[in-house]
Amino acid sequence: MLPPEYRESLAARGLKKEDGSASPRFMVTTYDGCLVAYPWADWIELEEKFARLPNPSPAVRAFRRLFIGGAEEQEPDAQGRIRLSQDHREYAGIEREAVIMGLVNRFEIWNPARLKASLDEQKLEDVTGELAASGIDFAL
Repeated sequence: MLPPEYRESLAARGLKKEDGSASPRFMVTTYDGCLVAYPWADWIELEEKFARLPNPSPAVRAFRRLFIGGAEEQEPDAQGRIRLSQDHREYAGIEREAVIMGLVNRFEIWNPARLKASLDEQKLEDVTGELAASGIDFAL
């Protein structure tokens, strides 16, 4: 079940219906051991960027097949529930419980144990330097 604030955000960046309202439709794909969900408008923009690649390498073509080709359209029901496909659940190792984590322009859906393991294995001591080099500078 998606929290109400996620549904509102998805509707704001969603597909426009004929009556002028916005649908909270979004795309879910696989990446980095979890499922990644993009609002409709952001997904279309991402697809357009992939389409503009002039002559991608075999590795980029394979990644595009996995990332774009494996994407599935979702729209929450009236209670905010979505139904993840068996393939997506297997990829992310999602059985009964899932963690939904908002990340600025997208959200991720994780198996709780996998998320914990992923965070535990990261060495975050040097992340501020990498972020500063990318133009994100803040004091902790």
